[in-house]
Amino acid sequence: MSTPTMEKHSAALDAVEAGGTKLITVTVRIRRFNPEEHPDPVWVDYQLEMDPKERVLDALNKIKWEQDGTLTYRRSCAHGICGSDAMRINGRNRLACKTLLKDVNPEKPITIEAIKGLTVLKDLIVDMDPFFQAYKDVMPFLITKGNEPTRERLQSAEDRERFDDTTKCILCAACTSSCPVFWNDGQYFGPAAIVNAHRFIFDSRDEGAEQRLEILNDREGVWRCRTTFNCSEACPRGIEVTKAIQEVKRALVTRRF
Repeated sequence: MSTPTMEKHSAALDAVEAGGTKLITVTVRIRRFNPEEHPDPVWVDYQLEMDPKERVLDALNKIKWEQDGTLTYRRSCAHGICGSDAMRINGRNRLACKTLLKDVNPEKPITIEAIKGLTVLKDLIVDMDPFFQAYKDVMPFLITKGNEPTRERLQSAEDRERFDDTTKCILCAACTSSCPVFWNDGQYFGPAAIVNAHRFIFDSRDEGAEQRLEILNDREGVWRCRTTFNCSEACPRGIEVTKAIQEVKRALVTRRF
C-alpha cells in the first residue's frame, strides 16, 4: 500500500492565503451510487467557484443546494465533533468538515468517495450497523460491582491520564475503514472498537477489564491487527490508535492493566 504524500500549495494559492478571498474554480469528482437507478457506481464531476479556505463540506453543500439535490451524504455539527462526514478525499480518510480545499490541491480534481469496508447504501453513505455493533460488543461503559456508591468515584490525575487519549474517539469510523484487515474481513472488530475497549480497560474505576479482554482475545479481535498504522494516520482526532491496540495486546499477555 502506498504511503500518502503531503500535497503542496501552488504559488497562486499561497498568494490567496496571504491576502485575499479570490475565488478559484474547483472540480469535485464524486463517486455516485444509487442502487435504484444502476447497479454500478459512476464518477460525476462538478465545477464550483470556491474560496480555497472553505472546507470540502462547503463544496458538497454547494453542490447539493445549487446543482444536484440528489447528492447524498451525512453531516451534522460541521465542527469535527459528531464524526458524521467521514469520507475518502483524494484517497485518504478525512472529515469533510475539517478538510480545507487549499490543503487537497484544488488545482486538480478533488476525488470524493465513501469510506471502504462498509456497504455503500447511496453515494457517500455507508451502512454503519456492523461498525456500531462491534462498538457495542466491547461493552463501552463503566462496569462496577457492589452497591451504587453514595459519593463520586474519585480518580487521580495520573490514573485519568492513562486512558485520556482514547477518550477522544468520535466514532467516525475513519480508522476502522482505513484498515486493510477490515476491508478483507468485515468480522474483525476494527480499531475503533478496540480503542473504546481500551478507554475502559485502563480506567482505574472499572471492574470489567477481564471481560473485555476475553472478548478481544477472539480470533476476530486484537490479534488480527497487522500494525500498518493506517488507523493512526486516518484518525481526525490524532489518537495513537496503533499504540492503544498494542497496549491491549500487552494486557492480554501480561494481565496487567
